Amino acid sequence: MKSPEPVSGPLPFANSFIEVPPGGFKMGGSSSDKYVSGVELPRQDVTFPKGFAISAAPVTEHEWSLFRSGSGAVGTDSLKPVVNVSLKEIENYTLWLSESHPDTRYRLPTESEWEYACRGGADSLFPWGSGISVNDANYLYDERGTPVGPGRRTPAGTYPANGFGLFDMLGNVCEWTASAWTASHASNCFDPTRRVIRGGAWDHLPRILRVSWRDWAPLEARYDNLGFRLIKETMQS
Repeated sequence: MKSPEPVSGPLPFANSFIEVPPGGFKMGGSSSDKYVSGVELPRQDVTFPKGFAISAAPVTEHEWSLFRSGSGAVGTDSLKPVVNVSLKEIENYTLWLSESHPDTRYRLPTESEWEYACRGGADSLFPWGSGISVNDANYLYDERGTPVGPGRRTPAGTYPANGFGLFDMLGNVCEWTASAWTASHASNCFDPTRRVIRGGAWDHLPRILRVSWRDWAPLEARYDNLGFRLIKETMQS
């Protein structure tokens, strides 16, 4: 199936950050969701007294190429999310970015920051409502296992932004977070050998793209459906 065309006009993605406003939300899945699992429960009230700046889209191949080689061609393919990157490589990338921008610190979002940003101000299964279609996000199969999506990564901006103006929070690639894995939202037992991943990817079912879905990856993982986005913090003098 042919994927939607990327949005036209200037690309607002690479090196662009969106200011997420202060606020609160209920983190986790709803007991009325037929696909909810124990790792998504119980729901927790989370508040952010201050907002934060988060990448408008996952870090792209073009952005990664600047880090790796100091140069990179800006083309359609290079606007796809970078994948096959480990946590150590991401740590090196954030250090490089921070050194390149004085008084600024870059890091992965925590799991709660990620979900708050993903919801875009909504409290539903998906940021746009209770259902999902191939026009909303990049995923491969419908719930019957029939291929309906493009079956590959797509460039940033191919699908609509959420309520905060963020692209590909769901679908295209799963995303690393900074949070150690826990078996539920109530657990205080953190596994330092695993990190929470979120969002669902191009090769997944719609149920994996629910806002509350969570899974884990080992620290050294390098998957073809796993990328990342960043938080940007301005350091006070």
